[in-house]
Amino acid sequence: MLGYIIRRLFLVIPTLVGVAVAVFFLIRVMPGDVVVVKLRADGAQVTEETIQAERKRLGLDKPLIVQFTDYMIGLTRFDLGKSLWTGQSVFEEIRIRFPVSLQVAIMATLIAVFIAIPLGTLSAVYRDTWIDYSVRVLAVSGLAIPSFWLGMLIILGLLAFFNWLPKIGYVSIFEDPVANLSALIWPALSVGYRYAAVATRMMRSALLEVMREDYIRTARAKGVYQKLVMRRHALRNAMLPVVTVVGLEFAFLIGGLVVTEQVFNLNGIGKLFVDATARGDFTLIQGLVLLIAVNFILVNSVVDLLYAWLDPRIRLS
Repeated sequence: MLGYIIRRLFLVIPTLVGVAVAVFFLIRVMPGDVVVVKLRADGAQVTEETIQAERKRLGLDKPLIVQFTDYMIGLTRFDLGKSLWTGQSVFEEIRIRFPVSLQVAIMATLIAVFIAIPLGTLSAVYRDTWIDYSVRVLAVSGLAIPSFWLGMLIILGLLAFFNWLPKIGYVSIFEDPVANLSALIWPALSVGYRYAAVATRMMRSALLEVMREDYIRTARAKGVYQKLVMRRHALRNAMLPVVTVVGLEFAFLIGGLVVTEQVFNLNGIGKLFVDATARGDFTLIQGLVLLIAVNFILVNSVVDLLYAWLDPRIRLS
């Protein structure tokens, strides 16, 4: 297991290098000039000399190969450069907003897991009964309702029925845990419901498939209790595809909650990504893409380790 972890860590390096190279050159194909957008915003009149001076200050007048060399050297020092729009460090821009998206993703994942596993199991065990139909209706509803729209319904429902408006915004959990949870529980619920719907359907399908296997029939023929068959034999094997779905959804949530963050006024990674793209701030975009790449790599590594823990037949060596 240790050897597998070390090999995966070594594979991260060429993967990130490939992502960095691809993003650097592909972003510069994008139309538009960040300097022009920055200086001529709101119809401001700026001379061409001022624009050229700003390009020189930002280092955009250098040949592309020189910019690329400086960028790759900076990555070896964990220096992601400076935002072309704000002038602040890209690392600092991400550090301020990352805890928001990370906490919402973790809370939504916990909500989804606690909902999906019991409901998916009940739906498979009581197949084609009212329980199964009810769970399937809930799951399909979760897939059909966008999380941001559900978030707006939650806010309007709390205001209409309880005359109470949930706190909007973000407060660090280390400063005020109560205010933090009272603000983030609602976006986590709206996102976690859809998340749970995907995992519930996967759990049901995987468990139904496992329950048709020969070793399940053999265990039942030997007189093993149904609960024991489910817990020891069926659930662990059915969890493999569910773990994959949960891992991929978690990785997506880090930067994919753009509209939900807008609804709940959360200044997270998704909103930062949209702002950077709208402004053509390719230095910030590069840092965000690398962050998401690292996130997916780490999540996939954790999922692979969970595979080996759930199914001892899987060997990672």
